[in-house]
Amino acid sequence: MADVDRRSFSAVDLSFSAESAYLPIAEHGVVGDLRTVALVGTDGTIDWYCCPRFDSPSVFGAILDKNRGGRYRIAPTLGIGTVKQLYFPDTNVLITRFLTPVGVGELQDFMPVGTRQRLIRRVLCVRGEMSFRVEVDPRFDYGREAHESVVQEHGVLFRAPSLTLALTSGIDFRPGENGVLGEFALMPGESESFVLETVAGDEMPNPVTPEEAGQEFEDTVEFWRRWVGQSRYRGRWRETVHRSALVLKLLTYQPSGAMVAAPTTSLPEQIGGGRNWDYRYTWIRDSTFTLQALHWLNLNWEADEYM
Repeated sequence: MADVDRRSFSAVDLSFSAESAYLPIAEHGVVGDLRTVALVGTDGTIDWYCCPRFDSPSVFGAILDKNRGGRYRIAPTLGIGTVKQLYFPDTNVLITRFLTPVGVGELQDFMPVGTRQRLIRRVLCVRGEMSFRVEVDPRFDYGREAHESVVQEHGVLFRAPSLTLALTSGIDFRPGENGVLGEFALMPGESESFVLETVAGDEMPNPVTPEEAGQEFEDTVEFWRRWVGQSRYRGRWRETVHRSALVLKLLTYQPSGAMVAAPTTSLPEQIGGGRNWDYRYTWIRDSTFTLQALHWLNLNWEADEYM
């Protein structure tokens, strides 16, 4: 990972305690597939994910309620680490790097863009021997819908009346309080991948191999680099401008060309305050500014798709 962009968010020290306070919104990255997005905290937690669309009910919503919202966390098992979170250059692939006294591990979060919707979390050991803990606690329909977690040979099925999700991996899971838990260890150069996707019925997909996960990573990187590479901007702060363009594109719903104002809902400016609006829809004003910005970068087909 020598070419990872290190001009990124500042490093933070984290205890990975389940009782820790809410992470500031600034300590989140975002990944998506032009149909929905997932917010990933610097502690390795996905605390906002609506599936299969931006405006679908949440599956993970701990950003709003850490006790009842649901989360999906992958983090080192032992000790306090320093964390660096950044985007792979010119992409919407998110890298969360854990630097601990016993080693260095890396969490790659991304969603391939295509017809098959999958949220992929790929864990790599960079240095030392790293042990990780996985906690997956979905809460369907904003926590209002009960579900059952069925542990199978290749992963777990989370079955709710409105949606069934499959989590596949090469590790063994055990039942938790509301979801499942798992632990695994990696040596330098080793990796483990976790794929979360919607399924019909009780059919469990096969887990991806390390080679397949690596290819999905490369294909996703290529998609975003090919898109932003069509920009004509060559001025100052080019990296920052292109990062903003990538975020704007991430908020596009590909099947219709519509653009959401933001991927979240119910986050007031002040705790207990008003303006708890749902921004997961097209606001004409916001869309106009977005299309204007993309037009300046020569990304004019976005406007055609929107219209």
